[in-house]
Amino acid sequence: MATASTRKVSIGFSGQYGASNVYQAAVNADSPGQHEYKTLALGNNTITPPGGGSTPVAVTIVPPAGNTGTITLKGINADTGVVLHKTDPSSFGLNSSTATFVLTASVQITDVQLIWS
Repeated sequence: MATASTRKVSIGFSGQYGASNVYQAAVNADSPGQHEYKTLALGNNTITPPGGGSTPVAVTIVPPAGNTGTITLKGINADTGVVLHKTDPSSFGLNSSTATFVLTASVQITDVQLIWS
């Protein structure tokens, strides 16, 4: 039985400027619906999306609470990449051709959550 997933980004502002925006991503009718914990070793860590017949269209990366190391998202090891927030979640849509990506850690980081949708 297939697992469907929906993903959206909600941004709210209050104070001097008030607004609320919600951006809906396309529904994935064939989502792996997987939630896994990874230990990132110091340096480059190649991440492979889950297979098994399902196709993830997004990954949400949730660092552990209190994390002090940096995590850099890269397409390949040689990329400069983008440093992610140390504790806030980051959600990214994936192209169907994404076979792997790299998370580079400044120290070993345990319990990094990867939520595949």
